[in-house]
Amino acid sequence: MPKTAKALLQLPPATAAAIEKLGADLAVARLRRKESLKTWAGRMGVSIPTVQRLEAGDPSVGIGIIATALWLINRDAEIGNLASPASDQGALEMDVRVALELGRSRALASAEARVNKGRTKGFKNDSETV
Repeated sequence: MPKTAKALLQLPPATAAAIEKLGADLAVARLRRKESLKTWAGRMGVSIPTVQRLEAGDPSVGIGIIATALWLINRDAEIGNLASPASDQGALEMDVRVALELGRSRALASAEARVNKGRTKGFKNDSETV
C-alpha cells in the first residue's frame, strides 16, 4: 500500500467533500460529451486509472491534471480566481481589523497629544506667574 501524505490525511471534511464533488462533476462533464475514459485520458496525457482517480475525488491527483481536465471543459480560466487577493475574505477581514486598530490607536494618540498640550500650557502659565 502506498504511503499517504500527512496533508491528505488532514484534509478538512468539507474540503474532501468539495474535491469529491469536483471529481463527480468532471465525470458528468466527460459523460455529457460522450467521451470514453480512454479518449479522455489520451486527451489529458494520463492513464485511465488516473482519470478514474480524478473522477472519484482522490485528493492525491495533481493540480496539473485537474487543470487539464478543467481545460477540456473550458473552465480552466476559473483557476486564476481561486486564490485571488480580492476574493480572500479572511485576509480582507484581517485588513479591516488592522485598519480599525490603527484608527483607534491614532485617535488615542491624538487625544493624548491634546491633553498633554493643555498640560504643557498650564505649566508654562504657572511658572510665569511665580
